[in-house]
Amino acid sequence: MNIQLPKTIRPGEARCDAPSVQDILDRDTREIPAVLRQQNYTFTGSDDIPADRYFSRQWHDLEVEHVWRKVWQMACREEEIPEVGDHVLYEVVGLSFIVIRTAPDAIKAFVNACLHRGRKLRTEDGSVASFRCPYHGWTWDISGALSEVPCGWDFPHVDANTGRLPEARVGTWGGFVFINPDPDCGPLEQYLGDLPAHFDRWRLEDCYKAVHVKKRMPANWKVCAEAFIESYHVIDTHPQIMPHTADANTQYDNYEGQHFNRMITPMGVPSPHLSACSGQQTVDAMVNTSGRQVGAVGKLALPEGQTARAFMAEVARQRCGELTGVDYADASDSEMLDAIQYFVFPNFFPWGGFSPNIVYRFRPDGNNPESAIVEIMILHRFDPSQPRPAPVPVHEMTDEQVWADAPELGGLGAVFDQDMSNIPYVQEGLHATTAGKNAVSIGNYQESRIRDLHRNLERYIQHA
Repeated sequence: MNIQLPKTIRPGEARCDAPSVQDILDRDTREIPAVLRQQNYTFTGSDDIPADRYFSRQWHDLEVEHVWRKVWQMACREEEIPEVGDHVLYEVVGLSFIVIRTAPDAIKAFVNACLHRGRKLRTEDGSVASFRCPYHGWTWDISGALSEVPCGWDFPHVDANTGRLPEARVGTWGGFVFINPDPDCGPLEQYLGDLPAHFDRWRLEDCYKAVHVKKRMPANWKVCAEAFIESYHVIDTHPQIMPHTADANTQYDNYEGQHFNRMITPMGVPSPHLSACSGQQTVDAMVNTSGRQVGAVGKLALPEGQTARAFMAEVARQRCGELTGVDYADASDSEMLDAIQYFVFPNFFPWGGFSPNIVYRFRPDGNNPESAIVEIMILHRFDPSQPRPAPVPVHEMTDEQVWADAPELGGLGAVFDQDMSNIPYVQEGLHATTAGKNAVSIGNYQESRIRDLHRNLERYIQHA
């Protein structure tokens, strides 16, 4: 089928024939913050993307050299390393770093390898007063200084300067700790660009990590990330959420010269694909599939004269306020309900708004271009008059388990399983395309964030 657009519509200008996100926000019950009124879409082409980017060893090696070794990456939350000596390991494409709090107000990231014979110094998260290699006992203090070499008389060529542990660059934002393996990189603030201003109102630094589930998936990391980067897939992958998800009229924003983009998917309104859906049906579907996220459980009756969106936003304000001790009276309906999802290149997806904030992270599984580590985190706010709750440990799923086996995800686990059900077959199908067009076609608007991801990959690889 050859789809012809009217001659007056240029590529990238076509939109779903339904109320836009901005139209929906116009009807919300609270003032909308200016950041959600921004519209920043630029058409960046419609060329196909080569299929071998998802399985080629050569392309993987280019990503390793020019992306993973060169860009800022979210390593952990600050509350995961609250005390001096507390550390987590961050590993990607064969690189391993010890991210450690070295002073109450200082965090460092050391290359996780003994400078003697290369053994990993740490194999798990924890807390230490020093790094002692289990092989021969070489020891470093937590500032990275070499403090002990057994039989030091045999190593006159090793001194305090040559013996320091190499470091990655470290920066923090929003309660997250970022590292960059490139010692010559620019500061994190420059890399994030305008992103912190978008989150000024939502202050993720005032949250704690309440959920963290991790699982290996048999696909390239981009296949996994791209499953979460658009709402175009809802109609066939998540039909049960269509009564409360405005999928086809999602707003997509890209920002020229920035490392991030965004989508806003309204909730509490039905999909434009549905011919008929009552307000009560919208409420029922929302409670059944994502009630945990808005603090709603059981049957809720939509009051006469109210829209489902306004009603569920108020339910979320009240229930989330009861759970957290935070006053959400001024929070807009959008901030309480909508999927306000940002993507920071290459692999970090923080959600905006005030309902429990989801965070995704996707990484290659070691140096395997056809296996990925997928992580889903949920940040919660807490009563500011009380101590910060401790972050949960990582729940590592086995290959045999499904996301619904993680009870902390609630109804979202089944939704994530629907996403993940496509991923292995996408990976297999990408190989199959080599007998055909050997490429994938990307939508001009709804999949524009995928194109943005690949434009950034090209920028780093081709301009190296």
